[in-house]
Amino acid sequence: MSAEWKLRFRLFIQRFWQPTSACMTCMPGSWGNIMSLGHWTIAFHTGLLTGLLAVLLTFTPAAKLYANRYGNSLIVGILTTVGDAFSHASHYRIPYVEHIVTGVIAGLFALAASYLFEDHARRLRTAWVRVFG
Repeated sequence: MSAEWKLRFRLFIQRFWQPTSACMTCMPGSWGNIMSLGHWTIAFHTGLLTGLLAVLLTFTPAAKLYANRYGNSLIVGILTTVGDAFSHASHYRIPYVEHIVTGVIAGLFALAASYLFEDHARRLRTAWVRVFG
């Protein structure tokens, strides 16, 4: 497999877990229904759709935004909003509020991950050594 496709595969995995986690966080009753197959199915659909959209975006000039952590989180937020809107109808009274909130949370997850996992998770390893010696 070429290096370009390995990057796309890694991008897909990253864009899968961030929207899936955000979707599970933003759905009403998600933490109370953490074992609900219906909630997980919706979250996986959101993650898969967002991951596929992120990989398709690598074929366009907009792929340059992935290099900047703020551009990356913006793209993740927008793609998650779109993916969530296509995956299911909003559970809230006001249409699209859940989708927008899910996109914002996914963007924040992407931004936090860019800080925590940069340089082979240097910050996490440093914190681990401080806590556990």
